[in-house]
Amino acid sequence: MGLFGGRKTVFVDSDVLVIGGGMAGCGAAYESRYWGRDLKIVCVEKANIERSGAVAQGLYAINCYMGMQWDENQPEDHVRYARNDLMGLVREDLGYDIARHVDSTVHKFEEWGLPIMRDPKTGRYQREGKWQIMIHGESYKPIVAEAARKAATEVYNRIMVTHLLMDKTKPNRVAGAVGFNVRTGDFYVFRGKAVIVCAGGASHIFKPRAVGEGMGRTWYAPWSSASAYALPILVGAKMTQMENRIVLTRFKDGYGPVGAYFLHLKTYTENVYGEEYESTWYEDTKALVGDYIDRHPVPTCLRNHAILKEVAAGRGPIRMVTKEAFQDPHKETVGWENFLGMTIGQAVVWASQNIDPKHINPELTTSEPYVMGSHATCSGAWASGPEDYAPSEYQWGYNRMMTVDGLFGAGDTIGGTAHKFSSGSFTEGRIAGKAAVKYVNDMGKDQPEVSEAEYEDLKKVVFQPLENYEVGRNEIVAGTVSPNYILPIHGLQRLEKIMDEYVGGIGTNYMTNEWQLNRGLELLGMLKEDMEKMGAEDLHQLQRTWELHHRILASESVTQHTLFRKETRWPGYYYRGDHMKLDDENWHCFTVSQYDRDSGKWELEKAPVYHIVD
Repeated sequence: MGLFGGRKTVFVDSDVLVIGGGMAGCGAAYESRYWGRDLKIVCVEKANIERSGAVAQGLYAINCYMGMQWDENQPEDHVRYARNDLMGLVREDLGYDIARHVDSTVHKFEEWGLPIMRDPKTGRYQREGKWQIMIHGESYKPIVAEAARKAATEVYNRIMVTHLLMDKTKPNRVAGAVGFNVRTGDFYVFRGKAVIVCAGGASHIFKPRAVGEGMGRTWYAPWSSASAYALPILVGAKMTQMENRIVLTRFKDGYGPVGAYFLHLKTYTENVYGEEYESTWYEDTKALVGDYIDRHPVPTCLRNHAILKEVAAGRGPIRMVTKEAFQDPHKETVGWENFLGMTIGQAVVWASQNIDPKHINPELTTSEPYVMGSHATCSGAWASGPEDYAPSEYQWGYNRMMTVDGLFGAGDTIGGTAHKFSSGSFTEGRIAGKAAVKYVNDMGKDQPEVSEAEYEDLKKVVFQPLENYEVGRNEIVAGTVSPNYILPIHGLQRLEKIMDEYVGGIGTNYMTNEWQLNRGLELLGMLKEDMEKMGAEDLHQLQRTWELHHRILASESVTQHTLFRKETRWPGYYYRGDHMKLDDENWHCFTVSQYDRDSGKWELEKAPVYHIVD
């Protein structure tokens, strides 16, 4: 059994098991209770649902709200918007499904105590942009978490879920999950009739611009360790659009968001000489993507492309013109509060560098890539759509169920649904929760069974890094260098270096090609082999080890998808140097992959894009 074979095993039974307590997980728990009054709803969270997920430290806008009660927007409008921004490739059935329900979600938030700003003249919610409404969001997540906590039968905080469990009688049906308590080290076996994966997407798979002690300063939540993707991938769920990573234009060093500045404060950007630059690159961009550059609004990736070209031409850095807006005391207050309510680090950076945006126009930069299905891109699991709206090829089971029976997803987990953000993720959690309850009720007595052999084997695997360290530390040759193990931070730095240099990170100005991608896969394969020699000094490092496992698997998926799509669909997010142009004739399609964990092989295919909304 090894040094750690005597660890306590805790068994938890559930009807609906929700993995992840962020916005999507809270929505799934809340709605599962509504439709499953007598069911046992269990939510498992790596941190604490009070302050977990991408909204943990607050948010100053809800970025997905139709305003149907005032006829501001309709769901079809949001589908057109997302389709345009993603250069034609979105799951319109899934996007429409969220858009038609998201307003009711936001109204619930307000009922629960979330302060939403209102226009004093009209009484409507204060608009920041066409889709955004402004909130006082310092306590956004605790307010939403309270509803989920009251709805769930049990909430298990501080549990790192490492693997899903499969039914021992039906090979393509999920049966639960395993993980460990990051405080006590207890091993948990969660048995569930339906499982909803609402974990986080992937930050820290590419090398960030912040280095050294600042390595954790990223735009997307640094604790989001790709579990949303790794858990489904490992059990053979099909994934889609994993090449569709996102690169954000953000304020330099603090990764502070720019949306409120552009939309509410009406700021604009210029090059270092005070010149407008986007029009300079119009013809260049049109040669790459055709008339997509003429769409309104201009797709986000193409605005990134103009920044990258301008900087490469020697006219950077790009700066945000704040000096004009900040002469208005109200706008100045809003500008600072925007950061103090959700990105305090940016305010601290400005203060520490003597940058007063009232007198100095701050620099912008582009971030390293992130992979996340909840923001403005489409990476995630291939999911079945709504019965009343999805084309037959997109519908094989219950709404938001993956290609594994009983396995549902929401938020970062589900692919094809760009621009859902916090409110849309909660809404998608509600949709998945309702479908999961129906699945459980329809199941009857044909319930999944967990294999004792499977979870006992996984228990050994999960805790092996502790044993590696305990045995190997006696042969340390100098400092922390051991011939017998590597530490999680070393593995993470190695992963980030591989992805940065071979899969289109900041180090290559987001450029890659077939040779680089194949070399990247080769190096990722070596890293996966070395993961068997991971050493974890304590439970925190064990958590870091399994986060790294999840990041590596998601990175492999990203690399495989980027290799498969032989075009540059999103200039400004990444470039295939050997296929620089968008190719609608051959690649107006989704990419879909499936991983075989027994062989380690990936199968990729194209799936059709259906344009349901005119």
